[in-house]
This record gives sequence, C-alpha cells and structure tokens, in this order.
Amino acid sequence: MSGTAAPVSYEQAGELKIGQVGIANLRVRNLDVAQLTREMRERVERAPRLFGRAAVIIDFGGLAKTPDASTAQALLDGLLDAGVIPVALAYGTRETELLAGQLGLPLLAKFRAQYEPDQPAPVAPEPLAPAPRPQAPASPAAVASTTPASRPGLVQKAPVRSGQQLYAENRDLTVLSTVGAGAEVIADGSIHIYGTLRGRALAGAKGNTDARIFCREFHAELVAIAGNYKVLEDVPRELHGKPVQVWLEKDQLMIAAQD
Repeated sequence: MSGTAAPVSYEQAGELKIGQVGIANLRVRNLDVAQLTREMRERVERAPRLFGRAAVIIDFGGLAKTPDASTAQALLDGLLDAGVIPVALAYGTRETELLAGQLGLPLLAKFRAQYEPDQPAPVAPEPLAPAPRPQAPASPAAVASTTPASRPGLVQKAPVRSGQQLYAENRDLTVLSTVGAGAEVIADGSIHIYGTLRGRALAGAKGNTDARIFCREFHAELVAIAGNYKVLEDVPRELHGKPVQVWLEKDQLMIAAQD
C-alpha cells in the first residue's frame, strides 16, 4: 500500500539580490542546505554567463538564530558545488562575526543596507536657548538662494562596451547609445537607455524602490531595481528586442513593452 506523498513547498529558501557592484547577495530565509544548493544550481544553469563562478555574499540576518560552523560550512560547500563562490558574510551580529572567523571569511557590512531601512542616528538633546525675537518672513529670493540645487543626472554619450562599468551615484543615468554585452550600468536613481541594452542595468542601487529602467531595445543579460532582478531567460520572448520599461510593484519586478 502506497503512503501519502509529503506536501511540496514552493517557497524559496534563499532570497538572491544583486548588489551595487554586481555581487550577488544571498539572504538565507530558510536554512535548508539542500534546497539552497538546488536553487543556486538552477540559477547558474539558467544564466551561466551571469552566475557561473559569481561572487556571493551570504547573509544570515533573516534567521532567528545564527547557524553553527558545521552547518554554515556545509552551505558554503553546497554553493561551491552549485557553481558560485561564497566570498564573505554580511555583517549582522557578534555571532555572525565569530562565525566568519571560524569559516575564514571576511565580513562586509554594507550589503545589509539593501534589506533594512536606514536607521537615523540618535541626536543628543540641545540645551534650551532663549526664544528668538519675531522676524519678518524672508523674501522668495532669499529662500531660493539657500535651497541646495538638485544634482543633475549623469549623461553618457559614447557606447558602454563589454567589461566597462558606469555608475551614477545619487542620481539618474542616461545612456544616449548602447550598453554592450558584458557591460554594466548602475544608478542610485533611474536608468534611461536610448539604444540597445545587452549588458546589465541596475537601478535604485542603494534601495530606491521608485527607480525605473527604460530602454529602446531590450536584450539585457540582467535588469535589477533595488536588488530585485530578472535575467533574460526569465523575460517573455515577445519583449526581446522591444522598447520596455522596468519597475517594482509590491516587491515584484515588472517588465512591459512601451509604445
């Protein structure tokens, strides 16, 4: 007599996001070494040019408890076998720091910022001062002179060729030509490409979920907004070669054709 089949879970054990410099960041949500290894192997098989032998940062911050060294080492071995190279742990707690030492890996603190909102630094209370005397409101000209000017977007006129990386810090990026295969364009704001996109485009690199990507001809190896990504193999074929817009909607990366 056959037994009842065990229920199948389709929830991913690890959330893979693409960092500001193209390094993959694996935030472990379920410490199932076999499932994490299988998911990573599938990613490598779908997009070997992107993920084959790619550097990966491991983030255990999504777990209630930091794993022990033997379990963490088993995960590192599994990821290596899947075809990627774990290079560091994302800093989280004192336990993570100790674990990194046991594994012989460095800690990288900045990758945690992609998952967690910035926390404002505590402000020390200021001593009470006498109330200021009433003053006449400033003139519009005076107000305008004290308002800082917004930083203009970065405009790239020449093609971005294979092996090149272009980064627009704290602003939008506009490419008037093409982004070749193997090239990478990154912006903390939105990205506008007035030609063919064949390489990688990463918008909202510091976590701006309102950033968007626009291009005239879509053949991208990878597009990402605030770390949420899709590779070309995940995009419907009817969008290949078309003008598209990429945006985030409820943490889902959306791609649609544009007129």
